[in-house]
Amino acid sequence: MIPDKPDNSGTSAVVVGGGPAGLTAAIALASGGIATVLVGKPAARSDNRTTALLGGSVTALETLGVWPFCAAQAAPLKVMRIVDDTGRLWRAPEVKFSAGEIDLEAFGYNIENRHLVAALTQRARQLGLLRIVEDEVRSVVPETEVVTVTLQSGDTLTAALVIGADGRHSVCRTAAGIAFDEREYPQIALTVCLTHSRPHRDASTEFHTTSGPFTLVPLPGQRSSLVWVLYPARADEISTLDDAALAEAIERASHSLLGKITVEPGRGLFPLGVATAKSFAAHRIALVGEAAHVIPPIGAQGLNLGLRDAASIGECAVAALRDGDDIGGGDVLADYDRMRRADIGSRSMAIDLMNRTLLTDFLPVQGLRGLGLYMIDRIGPLRRAVMREGVAPAAAQPRLMRGEAL
Repeated sequence: MIPDKPDNSGTSAVVVGGGPAGLTAAIALASGGIATVLVGKPAARSDNRTTALLGGSVTALETLGVWPFCAAQAAPLKVMRIVDDTGRLWRAPEVKFSAGEIDLEAFGYNIENRHLVAALTQRARQLGLLRIVEDEVRSVVPETEVVTVTLQSGDTLTAALVIGADGRHSVCRTAAGIAFDEREYPQIALTVCLTHSRPHRDASTEFHTTSGPFTLVPLPGQRSSLVWVLYPARADEISTLDDAALAEAIERASHSLLGKITVEPGRGLFPLGVATAKSFAAHRIALVGEAAHVIPPIGAQGLNLGLRDAASIGECAVAALRDGDDIGGGDVLADYDRMRRADIGSRSMAIDLMNRTLLTDFLPVQGLRGLGLYMIDRIGPLRRAVMREGVAPAAAQPRLMRGEAL
């Protein structure tokens, strides 16, 4: 693919980062009438991870015209199970969430990231107001009226608004002078896709272990993705196993739930941590995805948060454009920060708390976790409220997540 040469004429927004959150933000801006340039190189290595897109995220992708390009590669999530496999004295009951209980066909859909990025890129290239520049960013300099983005090629772009979707080590966040509160966990996530002899029946199962979750999520056919959270020494040991030995280890850890396992090529190891930006926007720069927040892979929240970021900044900027206001002005950035703060804060805190209760040996904390899951299992209205909030947060549903065009 031959990268487009930057042409700065008419550019109103620049999105830095070509992952799912950055692509979604660029598509949202361009769909709303904002001339946008997306700067990002394809990933250097294949991403074998998957994303469980919850209902609101799927609705947003449908509204933006992306979903038809990848729906066939996604598997519905109709049932979600949590199984306490800690072996501790106080164990929580198994909790089962069924989408039909809240009148949904599915909670969402699981899709390999490579298919999601391909679909987003295909849709992006259809939009006349959106150009993709396959390059890396050397520097980002905010000024009073514009932000100047210098590429590794030496070319420059200027725009009224820059969206930083450039990950945990964000150049855009640094340029905006926004602090990042980070904390590492003593855990590493092993990711791999696999085939199995028994059907998954559209059910995701999350085993809670003393080192973190072991989560199997359906893919089309008799395939699933696995995120296995381990202590570093155990992760090193597991990662060196050959495919046959790894398959046996996975089958044991899953209690043969899916029968005989065959590991597919490609594995990933990702150190875990939690991080949140002190502000989500400043100096004509708005942060989305892991540039704004990082959370462990628990409860399918990470990328769904990033997609809500993308939908929210799109909504704020397009509204400003229609009102004749500055799309990168202080009021727009303040609105975006306000829209995202409660959602990101509450999700990050809940996931952090859940992860800590798995790692602790303190019996009262283990008991409280077990009691909480027991109440969710036994009290129908509470369980249904938890399901609805998980799929569609009441306080954080931007227009795209409601199926409304910008």
